[in-house]
Amino acid sequence: MKKVLLCFMAVTAVTILFSCQQKDPTRCHIVGTVNGEQYEGKRIFLVPLTGPATAETVDSMEITNGKFEFFPDSMQMYKILLDYHYRMGLQPLIIVGEPGEIKITIDSISHATGTPQNDSLEQWKIRTEVHNRQYAQMRRDIDKMESVDSVKAKYMKQYADSFHLDYKNYTRQMAKHLEGSVLGDFLKSLYPLTYQRQMPDGRIVTMNADTNEEISE
Repeated sequence: MKKVLLCFMAVTAVTILFSCQQKDPTRCHIVGTVNGEQYEGKRIFLVPLTGPATAETVDSMEITNGKFEFFPDSMQMYKILLDYHYRMGLQPLIIVGEPGEIKITIDSISHATGTPQNDSLEQWKIRTEVHNRQYAQMRRDIDKMESVDSVKAKYMKQYADSFHLDYKNYTRQMAKHLEGSVLGDFLKSLYPLTYQRQMPDGRIVTMNADTNEEISE
């Protein structure tokens, strides 16, 4: 009887501990779903977006009943990837490791929501996907038009460049709004306003990243 009671108490303690771990608002808790029975039992990986991917920095687990979860300790950007043998048709997903519960769906179009930075990242991701589709179509149309009407192709290119600049400025504005955060730093790194170039005479000059023109100092 005592053994049964002790076992019951131990199981109860573990259950309470696990429940508290899941609901701890100061920890990052990733709760994910993978759509597709063919992925049952396959491994899914949590990989740092930058830096070395080693046994110490990469976490993984088996998908069970279509679900998985991670408890990352670091506030940084991560990639979530299925085993490379099985990831065809699934969209890789980047997320921000931050306190709170992050709800993830891995599918042909993947999503992550539930915490402030990941909600903002999802908003940026949707805008990026729309931009990429439309901008790619514009470039294809320009390529076709160049052999037919070079003048029209020139104006089409100007419009495409303006469209792309609007998207870059949208990303920059979001980075500024999130300045000092993990996501803000990531977005800021995508489209800097300037860059450095070494000239033939050895001078290092500052260039406008949008016009590729030298900025006079």
